[in-house]
Amino acid sequence: PPFSSRTTVVTSWLLLNCMQTVCSCVPVQAKESWGYVDVREGAHMFWWLYYANSSSASYKDLPLVMWLQGGPGGSSCGFGNFEEIGPLDRDLKPRGTSWVRAASVLFVDNPVGTGYSYTDTEDALAKDVAMVASDMMVLLKSFFSLKTEFQSIPFFIFSESYGGKMAAAISLELTKAVQAGSIKCNFAGVALGDSWISPIDLCHQTPVDQRSLLDDNGLDEVTKAANAVLEAVKQGQYRKATDMWSITENVVEQNTNNVNFYNILTQNSDEMKTSSDQTSGFLSSLKRRHIHPLHRQSLSELMNGPIRQKLGVIPKNVTWGGQAEAVFESMAGDFMKPVVDIVDQLLAAGANVTVYNGQLDLIVDTVGQEIWVKRLKWDGLQYFNKMKWTALEDPQTESQTGAFYKTYKNFAFYWILKAGHMIPSDQGPMALRMLKMVTQQE
Repeated sequence: PPFSSRTTVVTSWLLLNCMQTVCSCVPVQAKESWGYVDVREGAHMFWWLYYANSSSASYKDLPLVMWLQGGPGGSSCGFGNFEEIGPLDRDLKPRGTSWVRAASVLFVDNPVGTGYSYTDTEDALAKDVAMVASDMMVLLKSFFSLKTEFQSIPFFIFSESYGGKMAAAISLELTKAVQAGSIKCNFAGVALGDSWISPIDLCHQTPVDQRSLLDDNGLDEVTKAANAVLEAVKQGQYRKATDMWSITENVVEQNTNNVNFYNILTQNSDEMKTSSDQTSGFLSSLKRRHIHPLHRQSLSELMNGPIRQKLGVIPKNVTWGGQAEAVFESMAGDFMKPVVDIVDQLLAAGANVTVYNGQLDLIVDTVGQEIWVKRLKWDGLQYFNKMKWTALEDPQTESQTGAFYKTYKNFAFYWILKAGHMIPSDQGPMALRMLKMVTQQE
């Protein structure tokens, strides 16, 4: 069927999926639901909903948040759920900073082919963010038609990395769909976390240089590689620019003893370090950096074992993450294209837009984010730029600053300290506080 789902309602923690000799204990939330939507012929998208689980408010009084992962090809239902903001961590222990404490959370494996989502043939994979947004409109229309209780609840889209690029395009199409009446929901805003909005503005050496990660020789090599990316983008050769970007990342790694692009203070694991057989092609290098960290072996075992059995709707021929690399390759020609114009259109339409970024992120550094923000055509930008930011206390450490933020009209920017690319993983309490502020609970 075009839309299929399963809902689980329990009043206590249950133990599921007892295997032959080992019991895989998968606690079930108070109420959760999941299923597939056929967004196109041969394209099947998986979603997983957790109803808000708050001791002080009903889910009807709390917002609905959709989380979109990056890559493209990273699984929201896997990484975002079990590594960042879901009710359980990868060890299936309750997460104290889960966003389910403050909102109902909808994870979607997007684009098709990601996570549990799958296509019947590789020809059905999405090619660009326009196609991704079109597919998501089909899913959201089906979701809100089925879950009518969420039609009036404020709906926010939060995202990370390439997920932010997709979230911007999805939000613009959703704004149009809501205005046209084709989707019934209360769209309240989008939050772009460490997002791949303007890749060209991330193609500079300043953050690597200023953090004492390059000497003069290394700086020259990185600058030369980055200039090749800039030239390809100027010529509109986006597939070539993707290849050149991969080379630039290789040069950075070679001159920094394999710096962790996601958090410069965290060491890369052995599986992430460069070797000659791992970087035989440009795309293979990019996939190693941007897909493999989201599909570590332990997470893959969890998703293809106990979680798969719990869900009970995953087709036998579908492996979690099995099409991830194909998704990345299919989107390679779109990888380096900017979507700053889409953010401008969102702001002009009155949509609430939040940008948030981790201080220790290198792959999507805060300096690069500030560059494209300052180029926005939004009519409130001049006033926003003159504002001083406000400090936010670290929820974990009294009297210490955990973040800064500025907000004016329908735009906000959060600078999250001591966090890398995956902010909820690095600074869970601060990320949860930011969620509450963006959704107007604080």
